[in-house]
Amino acid sequence: MDGDATVVGGGLSGLVAAARLADAGADVTLFERRSEVGGRVRTETVDGFTIDHGFQVLFTSYPAAERVLDPDGLDGLDLRRFAPGATICRPGSHSVLSDPIRDPRHALASLRNDEVSFSDKLRTLALRYDLNRRDAADFFSGPDASIREYLRDWGFADEYLANFVGPFYGGITLDRTLSTSKHVFEYTFRAMSRGAIGVPAAGMAALPKALAERARSAGVEIRTGATVESVRIAGGGRLPFRGGLSDADRAVVELADGSARETDTVVVAASPPEARRLTGVDAIPTEGAPSVTGWYALPADAAPETGRRILLNAAGDSPNAVVPMSTVAPEYAPDGRALLAATFLGDEPLHRPADALRDDVRDALSAWFPDEDVSALETVDVHRIRFAQFAQPPGVHATLPDADDPEGPVVLAGDYTEWSSIQGALESGTTAAEAARAYL
Repeated sequence: MDGDATVVGGGLSGLVAAARLADAGADVTLFERRSEVGGRVRTETVDGFTIDHGFQVLFTSYPAAERVLDPDGLDGLDLRRFAPGATICRPGSHSVLSDPIRDPRHALASLRNDEVSFSDKLRTLALRYDLNRRDAADFFSGPDASIREYLRDWGFADEYLANFVGPFYGGITLDRTLSTSKHVFEYTFRAMSRGAIGVPAAGMAALPKALAERARSAGVEIRTGATVESVRIAGGGRLPFRGGLSDADRAVVELADGSARETDTVVVAASPPEARRLTGVDAIPTEGAPSVTGWYALPADAAPETGRRILLNAAGDSPNAVVPMSTVAPEYAPDGRALLAATFLGDEPLHRPADALRDDVRDALSAWFPDEDVSALETVDVHRIRFAQFAQPPGVHATLPDADDPEGPVVLAGDYTEWSSIQGALESGTTAAEAARAYL
């Protein structure tokens, strides 16, 4: 297939769309305003520690991940996996709640966990069975409700929601109140029952790096440090363009340096606010959920034993959870050191001093593990992200834009066309490439 395509944005969806279009025979150029690709999935090194841009993980059962990373799939990322379940923590207490099917060694400990009633443990297994027998096409369609309403309809007790689901899904949806769409819960709960959660040994940036290598091998030219100022129809005005279009109309991408590229089709894979500005599609969501992640170091021999499980704060929300990053992925910390990530939700932590956040983490760990001395806990870095996900209240997914909503030979790629997740971003890139091929 002949033709040329331009991709605006080097996040996950843009990289996937670019590789797919190049595979189809198009001459593809990708513009990314930052100095490196990855979008919101980035990694840096600070004082020898591997620090992701906020706490992020990859679900191994996400179908799009295996598909877009061929030929090596997820194996090429050298994943380090979390243990199933989590540890529910409160002052003087920490107890494991795991998946007895995927983690039979800890089935007895989970059975004895008195933070969750026996009847709710049975309901969890019934819910798992129900979701696993459903077809993937059933998700993100049909009637919607909040996660809280959905689980209450299943009969789960408020204590289960408060002690486990709230803090656990606070880390996934950035919403400890469980007011997010039940569709997100159903999809991710099913994914966790079918696979593991992990991080690449080299950090989450290994995912976009692999996608970029895949795109370049397909022939994509990736230009970093290139800011796109506007997208317009050749011979017409900037989008949204209300004039008549013909099959021969091409698009023009104008860059901030004054240069321009005329092209058969444009895939706009920028952030939601930027994509709305470039295309004029009002259905693109621009209300975001914030997140703050604090990264903390301890001497390795002072780190509490976590069993590679996330520590959930059942007694408060600051921090929402503490994650033993270097226990899961030893490569994240230099020898003799341990790295922890703590998540904080809502707007208030965006403005709290770093020392105050660190003190909350230190106080929580001291209360949960009174026999451990965590007084040496120190801050490595703090990431304050105002737009970590787009907001996903019940019903939002039915209002999201389609890839071909912009006028002319312009299509959208981004998780905001699917659902806010790595799976949504990867899937949207594939969908956008298919839509863009119609213009080649």
